[in-house]
Amino acid sequence: MPIGIHYCLTVLIWGLTWTAIRLQVESAPVDLSVLYRFVMASLVALGGLALLRRLPRMSWRQHRLLILQGMTLYSVNFLLIYRAAETMTTGLLAVVFSLAALFNAFNGWWIMGQRPSLRIYPAVALGVTGVALLFWHDLTLGNATVAAILFAAGGTFWFSLGNLISLKVRNADIPLFAGNAWAMAYGAVALGIWCLIQGVPWHPPQSEVFWGATVFLAIPGSIIGFYSYITVIRTLGADKAGYATVLFPIVALSVSTWLEGFEWTITAVIGALLALLGNYVLFRKAAVPVAPKPLYGSD
Repeated sequence: MPIGIHYCLTVLIWGLTWTAIRLQVESAPVDLSVLYRFVMASLVALGGLALLRRLPRMSWRQHRLLILQGMTLYSVNFLLIYRAAETMTTGLLAVVFSLAALFNAFNGWWIMGQRPSLRIYPAVALGVTGVALLFWHDLTLGNATVAAILFAAGGTFWFSLGNLISLKVRNADIPLFAGNAWAMAYGAVALGIWCLIQGVPWHPPQSEVFWGATVFLAIPGSIIGFYSYITVIRTLGADKAGYATVLFPIVALSVSTWLEGFEWTITAVIGALLALLGNYVLFRKAAVPVAPKPLYGSD
């Protein structure tokens, strides 16, 4: 499958998850909602691979990397971001999370010594400005505390670390689908331990809406979405892959237009165009220099 399809799938699926997450957390505690999501995702992924006999044996070193991936992509980052969402407006949270591409570039340079593309800086500047304009009506500190802002930034930073660990997983010759399945299982275990420590009530929600949203978040949102996203990381690098976090709010607001009557103001339209322009700046092909023709014929 072309890498552009994986990129578009990531943006589309994660844009749709915003609505599903809202529906899910309306019926259950945040921590338990995340737990159910990754328990279901890991069981479906591991069970499917086992039935197809495509679940390879892996070394303890490989499993250690997958534990780290589970802790950064499929547990702690969600706990921090969901915790921030309890007191932070959706708009402010979207702006903070859209910094993931910049965090990816910084962490890639700081941890792995990878020099980021110079295009990432103007692209992220356009993207974050665009997201801010998209949510301009909602962009207020409101009840957001310093703790909530730190939770959001910490969750985004932790998510970025998971992006880099995904590259280490690739270098360890771990199959992508099987690696993701195990990492989600380890993330689910970490979430279960956290819920026990916090004393979260374990009563299964009775709402059909909750379970419908959880199925969507587990299978398309986690199994397919993260498969596509990590494929993009492996192919284009973490800094470029992170720009997907700038674009999926556009999809989320498009869905909100249909379901909730979101009105596109001039400011929101300009914001969407700026975010798309940043994507163009990041991915456009560099012009190939053409050698100048000689003014005079050769001797």
